[in-house]
Amino acid sequence: MLNIIPLILIFVSLAVIITITVRKFPALASLDVGNIPAEKEARIKERILSSRLKRTILKWQNRLAKAYNPAAAAVNNFFKWLYKRLLDLKEGYKTPEPIEPEDLGKKILILFEEVEGLKRQNDLAAAEKKLIEIISLDPKNIKPFKELAKLYFERKDLQEAKQTFEHILKLHEGDEEAFEGLAQIASNSGDLESAREEYLKSLGFDNQRSHTYYNLALVYEEMNNLKEGLKAIKQALSLEPANPRYLDTGLRISIIIKDKEFALECFEALNNSNPENQKLAEFKEQIDLL
Repeated sequence: MLNIIPLILIFVSLAVIITITVRKFPALASLDVGNIPAEKEARIKERILSSRLKRTILKWQNRLAKAYNPAAAAVNNFFKWLYKRLLDLKEGYKTPEPIEPEDLGKKILILFEEVEGLKRQNDLAAAEKKLIEIISLDPKNIKPFKELAKLYFERKDLQEAKQTFEHILKLHEGDEEAFEGLAQIASNSGDLESAREEYLKSLGFDNQRSHTYYNLALVYEEMNNLKEGLKAIKQALSLEPANPRYLDTGLRISIIIKDKEFALECFEALNNSNPENQKLAEFKEQIDLL
């Protein structure tokens, strides 16, 4: 009798996974890859959704296999069959009826409004489905891809976010926001060199983005390349000279590398823009010691 309990738990878990996944089939099927132009052959549907489905199922496969070693072989085979079956069922769904061109814009606007409402409710899963629906209606529209990538990043699904930003760059080669998104993902993953490269690519297309220079300065600081970090924060301050965050970072870096002149400039500007800053007295003491 005790040997049956693990198998019961396994199949109950499988039933839950199947139920959740099947509910998502309409959204999964709504991505009509056949209507995406040749340069979009990355098959966004499979990359964003199917890979995620596969990882979810394999994650449960590994957990259950470790928990119930006697049934590991049977579970492994069943999950392989399950994954193939789910993909077959997903492909079998029909895409929604086409919308008249004059109604498409209104439909997309309504869906974006619904996305914003769902995000305010922190229902990111439902917001994701709405964004995928928008993509299926207008695959040339970069905005829902960007929103989807940001949603994945916010949800800490870094692999999905990375894949989506990379797809945006295939649709729009010089999209600086996509480069910056990839830089943030690399930075969060501890790959500072890749983060630096992506920020520089972003600035190559738009060098008036002060926050990009600021983020680049933070990456250089983390890499202990303070000379380049100071250059980057100076660029940020040239665009936003009174920004307290930039001044704070400029002060911190200039004190470390003993650039007293620039440290005093940042101190005076910070004192003027944010005189209630609790760190001003500490900064002044450090500057006096230079």
